[in-house]
Amino acid sequence: MEFKSAMYPGSFDPITYGHLHLIERAAMRFHKLYIVIMNNSEKRYLFSLDERLSQVKKSLEHIPNVEIGYNNGLLVDYAREREIYTVIRGLRAVSDFEYELQMANANRALFPELEIFFLMSDVDHSFVSSSMVKELARYDGDVSKWVTPYVEKCLHEKFDVR
Repeated sequence: MEFKSAMYPGSFDPITYGHLHLIERAAMRFHKLYIVIMNNSEKRYLFSLDERLSQVKKSLEHIPNVEIGYNNGLLVDYAREREIYTVIRGLRAVSDFEYELQMANANRALFPELEIFFLMSDVDHSFVSSSMVKELARYDGDVSKWVTPYVEKCLHEKFDVR
């Protein structure tokens, strides 16, 4: 099976430079990269789906071969419907691996043709998480090193700071 397209799923609440770096690297290796904003009904998001879509679109304008979508269901259903057989997942630290391995095995059990490719985060972003960024922004901390200016503006507006 030839890998022409891949998907990079995530909640992107908000999208960070760590996400962007992985997306840029993956986009260089696949003809088409689907960025899929997952919407988990069990999770509480800071940003609405529309806000996250806007932030992701604005952050990825410079990458021509990405297609941005969203999914309210199972990742494997999204992949199967679009004939995507490769999922990209980022790993920041060993602590990410256990959860990602569990998810990868579950997804492969549901869709055996699916391949999961793990990309290591670069050192500069290995500690950055959306949760950390939100916590810093909540207290008017400087998040400019970790998110785009547009996302930073959205965070400040959401928390009514600056």
